[in-house]
Order: sequence, then C-alpha cells, then structure tokens
Amino acid sequence: MYDTYYGLSGRPFQLTPDPEFYFESSSHKKALSYLGYGLNQAEGFIVITGEVGAGKSTLVAHLMKRIDRSAMSVAHVVTSALDGEELIHVVAQSFGLEIDGKDKATALGAIERFLQDEARAGRRCLLIVDECQNLDFTALEELRMLSNFQLGSHPLLQSLLLGQPEFRRTLAHHPDLDQLRQRIIASHHLEALDEEEVEQYIRHRLARVGWDDRPLFEDDLLPALYAATGGIPRRVNQVMNRLLLLGAIEEQDTIGTAMLDAVMEEMSADQSRGSAAQVASPSGEADAVEPSDTHDLDKVPASEVAALLAQRDARTAELEAAIGELQSAGTQRHPNGKDPELEKSLRRIEARMEEQERSFRHVLTMLIEWLEDEGSREAA
Repeated sequence: MYDTYYGLSGRPFQLTPDPEFYFESSSHKKALSYLGYGLNQAEGFIVITGEVGAGKSTLVAHLMKRIDRSAMSVAHVVTSALDGEELIHVVAQSFGLEIDGKDKATALGAIERFLQDEARAGRRCLLIVDECQNLDFTALEELRMLSNFQLGSHPLLQSLLLGQPEFRRTLAHHPDLDQLRQRIIASHHLEALDEEEVEQYIRHRLARVGWDDRPLFEDDLLPALYAATGGIPRRVNQVMNRLLLLGAIEEQDTIGTAMLDAVMEEMSADQSRGSAAQVASPSGEADAVEPSDTHDLDKVPASEVAALLAQRDARTAELEAAIGELQSAGTQRHPNGKDPELEKSLRRIEARMEEQERSFRHVLTMLIEWLEDEGSREAA
C-alpha cells in the first residue's frame, strides 16, 4: 500500500532477506572479509554469529550471489533442535540425496559418495547451517565428523555455521568441543548498526526503490529511530514498515517523531496484548475482543476492509453531527459566553472519536499487513 502512495517501485523494508538490498556496514564488511578468507581455505568451519535480526541471513544471501554455483554445490540447513542422527538425514536431504529408511550409516555413506563425486567433477561442497544455537552436542559432533571426509588429502566438505550469541558462548566454553574449535578457521560476530549507519541503511534501501524524498523525514526522526531499535536491521525494517504504512494511511508526506511514538506504542501493545483489545462497534461502544479473536483477524477477507471503512465513516459523521448540534444549542443558550456543560460534552465526544480512530487504524494496519504478506497487494 505505502509503496503506491509514495511512488516507490517496491517495499524496501521487507523482513525476508533480500540480497538486492544488502547494506555493507563496517561489521558486515569485516564478516565478508572473514568469509572470503575462510572460503579460500576450502576446509574446516567458518562461524558467523549475531543477535536476532542482525543480518546474518542477508549476508549469506549476498555471499551466494557472488559464488560461482557451477563450481560449488551448496546445501542450506535451517535447524530446529536436532540430534546427531536427525542432522545427518537433514544434511543428506539438503544436498538432494534420497535415503531409504532412517539408517544413519546409509545416510553417511550416501553423503560421502556424493562429496567424492563432486570433488572428482571439480566442484567444492559447502554446508550452511543456520540457527546453530538450537543444535545439541551430538549434532555438533556429527558436523565435525562430516569435516573428516577426504579424497586423498583433499577435504570434501566445508561448513559455514550461523548462530545467535549463545552459540558463540557454547563454542567458547563447552568442555567437549575442543576438536571442533580447533577446526574453526574464521569467526566473526556481527554488531548492530551505529547511529550514522542506521541513517545510511534507511536511505540506501529507499534509494533501491526509487525514493525521491517523499516522504521527507524530520531532522530528529532517524536518531530517535536508532534509539528505539538499537541499530538491529530487522527491527529497523519493522519500524520503518509501520511508519510508512501509517504515513500512507494518514496521507502524510513528512514522517516525524510523533508518528514514531505512535508506531512504537502500537508495536508494544501488539507484543503485550494479553487483555481484551478494544475495537469500535457500530453502536459506538467498544466491544471486547479476546486475544484469540485478535489473531483471527488474519482470516478476515479483503472485502471486510471496505465495510470497516464505511462503518468508521458513518460513525464519524454521526459524532460530528452531534458536535454540531451541541455547538448550536450552546450558542443559543449562551450567545455571549461559554457553556461548561457543553464544553465537557464536546471533550467527551472528541475523546471517543480519537479512541475510535486509533482502534480502527490498528485493525486496518493488521489487515493491510496480512493482505500484503499473502501477496494480495492489489486487494490491499
């Protein structure tokens, strides 16, 4: 929705990794150097760690664009809590191998034959294992054992391990991982973006979709956004998505800190919503919606958006008419002064309108995000 309103050729702050939007911070540049060095060694383990959303997957996607895939076979494993035997079968599947049954020895034999065939054909093999903090000790040991496969003196498999900070601590302190530690040839921890890099990151991604300074940003917005996100790229994307969506809904061509505060308040409410949410009803009263009902919003069809809009507009017109009538009555009763009761009634009605607008905007935001996530952007 907001990309159309602001004349952008796409949505620049999607949460899924996209190498087209790769931004090279100082920490990412170092990580890429370590990756390059490690890949040139053609053996052992390369380890990249970072906070959730720090950009590990985007870094790997960027790396894959630079690799000659005709000279390298790559398998990518995103792990859950796998033990050693389960991991072996997942690795086999990731390399496209079909294993009959659940026998570990059969799977290992198939992997070794595949690696040997690739080496004879002049291709290297790289195994990328994501979310390594979820692996138990036996799985890490199996990864080490896979690194033992050789053809003559030529190592057959190199592994790139990605994980959150706790994986780095596990590698450093686990008493039984000495042999794996000795085979790590390059390691780097991705740091968050600093304040200057957050601004560069935002402008870089917007430039990729044809941004021409619409919307504009107030001078203090980006420093405030850095403070709100800690410089974690995925958090920046989440907040910027909400900001631009809010700007489009409210038809704003300048984004400021007041809008950022509203977005952060909504996101905080989304995360901590454990009590009944308030959604405006046709009668003007707030209907309680249990948390399970809130999650059911993703089942609302696109046609309901128009109904919500019509409902909001009708109720708003009704309240505005009530205000007009009260103002007229007050003028007749007090032509030369103010009516305290009238002012009290006006403030109460205006507060209800503001609360209704806030609730409606929250529902509409959720609906639009669902529609865009489902690919129904035209409907959105």
